[in-house]
Amino acid sequence: MHVQTLGSGPALALIHGWAMHGGLFAPLVERLADDYTLHLIDLPGHGYARDDDTPLDPAPLANELVARVPDAVWLGWSLGGQFALRAALDHPRRVRGLVMIASSPRFVTGEDWPHGVSPSLFRDFGEALQRDFRGTLEGFLALEALGSPSAQDELRKLRSQAFERGEPAEHALQEGLRLLDTIDARAELPRLAVPSLWISGRRDRLVPAGAMPAAAALAPGGRSVVLDRAGHAPFLSAAEQVAQLVDAFASALPPAGPSSSTT
Repeated sequence: MHVQTLGSGPALALIHGWAMHGGLFAPLVERLADDYTLHLIDLPGHGYARDDDTPLDPAPLANELVARVPDAVWLGWSLGGQFALRAALDHPRRVRGLVMIASSPRFVTGEDWPHGVSPSLFRDFGEALQRDFRGTLEGFLALEALGSPSAQDELRKLRSQAFERGEPAEHALQEGLRLLDTIDARAELPRLAVPSLWISGRRDRLVPAGAMPAAAALAPGGRSVVLDRAGHAPFLSAAEQVAQLVDAFASALPPAGPSSSTT
């Protein structure tokens, strides 16, 4: 994995979503770098870690992440939230807090979970990748921007930034789609031992807004905030609101221990 470190202050680690990279968090970096040491993570097969063929398995990657960035608040967007959540569940003494942005414990619908997309969606994307790699990625970007009050502007930003660190590796995209299709962490949320903030966009077309309040209700002390005028990437369309929420959440946490390191 690649970790880019910016700013100064308490540690805040950020993990991107499917097919993206840490550079997408630029609007949050601009607002938070004066007060936080920001660690922008490129998962294996993505961004500057494109040539890393380590499997996208949340548990071992979370082990590595907390070793490299201990005593941080972990923020995960969409698929990236599954790695941040795994770090918080498995290493509660090394994770100060958890921020989930448009990241559900389960992404597809089920008999007892209406807050997801059709089970066929991610499988269809996987098949489409094999036929038209770039076109499928472009279609996913459009789906991410859909619902935003500034959808066209958001789509332009996504298109201009999505591949600035190179195209992601197809094997990593297929692994990510399988995770999105199969992961279900709901049963583990009651044992989440760190404070958590769940931020969603009411207009999100990939993670229905009801998923985040439902997830927060399962996590002890979890708090949900639904942004009325945001879609799947609220840190783009509502960057100031998201930054304020993250700052207020992180500022209210107990400080890291005296022996902790943020590098």
